[in-house]
Amino acid sequence: VMSDSVKNDLLKFIPEAKYIFYPHPLYDHFGKKADSAEAKKKLNIPEGKKVVLFFGFIRDYKGLDLLIDAVAKLNDDYILVVAGEVYGSFDKYNLQIEKRGVKNKISLHVRYVSDDEVPLFFSSADVCVLPYKSATQSGITSIAYHFDLPLIATDTGGLKESILHNKTGLIIDYPDADLLSNAIKDYFSQSLKLKFQEEIKLLKKQLSWDGLVNSITDFSKSL
Repeated sequence: VMSDSVKNDLLKFIPEAKYIFYPHPLYDHFGKKADSAEAKKKLNIPEGKKVVLFFGFIRDYKGLDLLIDAVAKLNDDYILVVAGEVYGSFDKYNLQIEKRGVKNKISLHVRYVSDDEVPLFFSSADVCVLPYKSATQSGITSIAYHFDLPLIATDTGGLKESILHNKTGLIIDYPDADLLSNAIKDYFSQSLKLKFQEEIKLLKKQLSWDGLVNSITDFSKSL
């Protein structure tokens, strides 16, 4: 299991289950970080903007609507980059963006994002936000860590187990637009990026695929 919430689910169905706990290893097949200025140029992100990234499949439980409302509370120094395929229709988000008057603060890439493009999005961003309303854990966390990118996330599922509050990112108490906007403003006002990146580099040494394989093989031998 990779989070306490999944462990609890397992034991609810199979109380006598034998298991090991190992955090989600980091994805390492996306290549190196790109130059930030070049990445922004390729994605048509104006220089000098504070770049907030929402990445991955767009589904209702992932809380993009909350993040759009949060962006409406931020000034024009910020830009939200939304990248990923949508489940269903994006119409309701377009309507929300129009209604909230934030079209100039959001850069949309609502489509399949190839592995080759992933470095551009994570290299151009200052922080990745997971405004999830529910979750177990997220593979986006490990992608962000691969690119030394801190995160801001809601306290849902196992997110706070993989995102260390005030070390590799910020955890807010529950899914809420006001809490999200305040956390984003705090992140930038306190210049937390460099501090969190140092912690991420330490964490990356621990979360390897080799470590997971070794744990599984050791576990199998013990059964």
